[in-house]
Amino acid sequence: MKIIKRIVLVIVLLVLGYGISYIWQALPIISAFGAKDLCTCVFLNGRAADDVLKQELGAGLQSLGSFELNANDSTVTGTVFGLAKRKAIYRKGLGCTLVSEITEAELRAQKMNLYTMAPLNQDTIPWPMGNILKTNIDTGIYVTILKDALDFAFTETDSAGPINTRAVVIVYDGQIIAERYAKGYDEYSRHMGWSMTKSITNAITGILTKDGRMKVYDPAPVPQWQNDDRKKITLHNLLQASSGLKWEENYGGPSPATKMIFNKKDMGLYAMESPLESEPNTVFEYSSGTTNIISRLIRDAIGDDDYYRFYYRELFEKIGARSMIIEPDAGGTYVGSSFSWATARDWARFGLLYLNDGVVNGERILPHGWVAYTTTHATTAKRGEYGAQWWLNAGGMDNSHNRTYPDIPADSFQAEGFEGQFVFVIPSKKLVVVRLGLSQTNELDMNQFVSKVIQALPR
Repeated sequence: MKIIKRIVLVIVLLVLGYGISYIWQALPIISAFGAKDLCTCVFLNGRAADDVLKQELGAGLQSLGSFELNANDSTVTGTVFGLAKRKAIYRKGLGCTLVSEITEAELRAQKMNLYTMAPLNQDTIPWPMGNILKTNIDTGIYVTILKDALDFAFTETDSAGPINTRAVVIVYDGQIIAERYAKGYDEYSRHMGWSMTKSITNAITGILTKDGRMKVYDPAPVPQWQNDDRKKITLHNLLQASSGLKWEENYGGPSPATKMIFNKKDMGLYAMESPLESEPNTVFEYSSGTTNIISRLIRDAIGDDDYYRFYYRELFEKIGARSMIIEPDAGGTYVGSSFSWATARDWARFGLLYLNDGVVNGERILPHGWVAYTTTHATTAKRGEYGAQWWLNAGGMDNSHNRTYPDIPADSFQAEGFEGQFVFVIPSKKLVVVRLGLSQTNELDMNQFVSKVIQALPR
């Protein structure tokens, strides 16, 4: 009997210890997530703090956090029950950054050579470089069906919770044929891209590949990998999330992903420490860690003198996405997996870049063949549903079965982000569909929505 009691006591102590450890790791995630989100929504996007606290941070575990906004020094401090204090600071041109493994003074002392876009009033020039839209929709468009599609995206009917669509932009044959915004949002409102940022990382990698500064099929130039089997990992493996590195893409609690995003100064360097658990190009594992490794390699390829200018000069300005911004981690590397913001129209402009095979205004931004490479499915991905930092509806036009979105053409490929961020690119329909929102407990049926849009196109 004594032995049984001792065993039970040991089990209770182990469970209690695990619970305390779990909570100790989870609380900083809650305070960090809230501080970072509130900081960007208020200081970058100009939203009211109360609105953000109610909508983004008012449900689930985030509701346990308490957040203090200081307008004088552009900071937000988060705690949970007075514990796990975390702070985010806003810097003009950079957005918000969590103070992680660095002092606030050190973070503010960082010197970045930022880029200033040439002055341009987009409201005075035509789409897509500007905001003047055609007043007449193509006569072949079924306007009533298109309106029904928009109504479907914005109608709240399901008891499972609100879908919270905030913006929709539909581009057909190069022109915006419909757009709609929820109350409080318009064409000038920035929206979080979350993992759609990975597709931006793809674009920057493509530009550097065109310049010869990155080589997709060469081993990734990571010094700490050169003395073990990780030296076999190529940039191609990283792009296709098939590196073989051990990773857990779990945001429901403490994990390598949450530790990286919310606790680490240098996210890419942290992910580079991951051990190899399988042979490269044999197992698909969706990973923000590998994307942030790519982001760090991009920084190394460009060099710090031009790094903070490159994205804006070589991509955002050239495609007309003048609102687009990527925020850096505390070490100064852009968080290529997650932290981008842009208006719905600028997300549509980004989609158009890929619809038009990487060419804008006659200038080739992405190298020839890059979009085809991007949309070639990873051999390790289930049903061919992942390419190079873009999701694929199927394995290409020759694979019409097992589509993720069965009523959408097989050649569709998507940038997708947390809480319902989407940019659909459908070459066979000359179509780009952007949907942005805050779908926390209930999701918009994107298969039904986009298929409704397609039904409105000329036949």
